[in-house]
Amino acid sequence: MVSVRELQAQYVTNEAGKKIAVILPIEEFEDLLEDLEDMAVLLERRDEPTISFEDVVARLKKNGLLPD
Repeated sequence: MVSVRELQAQYVTNEAGKKIAVILPIEEFEDLLEDLEDMAVLLERRDEPTISFEDVVARLKKNGLLPD
């Protein structure tokens, strides 16, 4: 996740010097969008039951998706 301090942000200000908009490099903007999408998925699925790592590995091996 990108921290605010790591952003290469530039600010657009009004006549009074108040920040009213942000300009970001496109890569950083896309990273932020990806983080938001990931967080939205987490929130949507927060009430779903979880599966242990060991169970996931066992299922993948059973289905031939991981070597034994």
